[in-house]
Amino acid sequence: MSDTDKLGSEITRAGVVVVLGTIMAIFDTTIVAVALPALARAFHEGVSTIQWVTTAYLLALAIVIPISGWAVHRIGAKPTFMISLTLFVVGSAACGLAWSATSLIIFRVVQGFGGGMIMPVGQSIMARMAGPQRMGKVMGYIGIPTLLGPILGPVVGGLIISNVSWRWIFFVNVPIGIVTLLLCRTYLPKGDRDRDHRFDFIGFILLSPGLVLVTYGLSEVGARGSFSGNTVWWPLILGMLLIAGFIWRSFGAPEPLIEMSFFRNRTFTVSQVTIFLIGATIYGTMFLLPLYYQIALGDPAWKAGLMLAPQGIGAALMMRPAGGFADRHGTRNVALVGAVLMTAGTFAFTMVTGSTSLWTLGIALFVRGIGLGCLMMPVIAASYRVLNRHDVPKATSATNIIRQVGGSFGVAIFAVVLETNLRSIFGPSAVLATSGSQPTMAISNLVSHAFAQTFWWSAGACALTIVPVLFMPPMHLQVPPDDEAEIATESAIAMAD
Repeated sequence: MSDTDKLGSEITRAGVVVVLGTIMAIFDTTIVAVALPALARAFHEGVSTIQWVTTAYLLALAIVIPISGWAVHRIGAKPTFMISLTLFVVGSAACGLAWSATSLIIFRVVQGFGGGMIMPVGQSIMARMAGPQRMGKVMGYIGIPTLLGPILGPVVGGLIISNVSWRWIFFVNVPIGIVTLLLCRTYLPKGDRDRDHRFDFIGFILLSPGLVLVTYGLSEVGARGSFSGNTVWWPLILGMLLIAGFIWRSFGAPEPLIEMSFFRNRTFTVSQVTIFLIGATIYGTMFLLPLYYQIALGDPAWKAGLMLAPQGIGAALMMRPAGGFADRHGTRNVALVGAVLMTAGTFAFTMVTGSTSLWTLGIALFVRGIGLGCLMMPVIAASYRVLNRHDVPKATSATNIIRQVGGSFGVAIFAVVLETNLRSIFGPSAVLATSGSQPTMAISNLVSHAFAQTFWWSAGACALTIVPVLFMPPMHLQVPPDDEAEIATESAIAMAD
């Protein structure tokens, strides 16, 4: 093995630190899913309110991505990583001490601000240490949390909820985070600083409240049971105006948060539309599934968490091979197969009843995961290949923002639909009336019907991905290996730029 193939002890130790920090942030996108029924009971809240525990975290992750790039340049990668970890640990401890749904949502924002910076900054540190020759090994190494998070997050969360208080799904981050901070001081390199980059504060103050207002307006539909009322329309209108202002601002900003000129390329545009829809169905369905298993079927939290694992396993098995399949058979063909499989797997949940076999649902989720693995990687790769390699880092930042925003919208919309369906059966206290105990078969069938109607929205989001995929290029130009390594390196180095 040549010296360029060896990672070396310095890179390995830094990689362990980055993986520890990253895996906590990724876990918290899924670990909370199985705790939502417990949180609804603890705080006496319905679906439209408790969904903000997930939505607020996803929005914070999206909003903070461009800030992390600016911070890396201004104060350095190591200090930024440590500040991110500190925010995440403080936010986690505060979440565990929350006394109301409102306080928990606020603390989840703090936690999300920290978690959103951990992964891109960590990847930037590792990319600079590894260089192009060892990029593949390093990215595979620190990509472990991305694969394990969707599989282990719900399982770990379910075990915690079933055996101790829900507060421990947040407290568990504190000792791990403190140990990681101590390791950071010793094993992470200081890195360089520069003050040439500017942060688009105007764009930030337009985009952030715009996204929050639109999401709030959607959640109010569920709370009110209709689209009528000032608390629905004013947030939606003002939020959309702010987002429109952000788009207009981005065309003229020296260093915009999202480079809007990329969207002049058809392949990049349809890729981002697909990624938005993928985010909506991934996070939206991960919001619905634990609720279905616990509320409709009366399963304990640990079992609900375990039942989510097949999707993560299917996705993990296909993510790496999917790129090779796309090289040989074309991006459009592989992504189309993925979209169809993901839709088929989700469609099974539109027919759930109180007696649907768990084996059937597990197989459906496994098929959905395979479809997700076939769809996501080729689409992301195709969007990068049409750009100049120096633009790939900015595209990476835009892709992450769009996926997280899609996820937050998906959760909010699916929560609205679910609460509306449950209210039509049980009245205002729908979730509280049907969670925390083993339902009778009659109740289970009624609740399952409400979920089945809601899963149609998730299946619809999956089916919609087929449309932009049809506009993807059938094949892509082959990039020389050295150029691919350089693209991967530059993308990871400036993930947050």
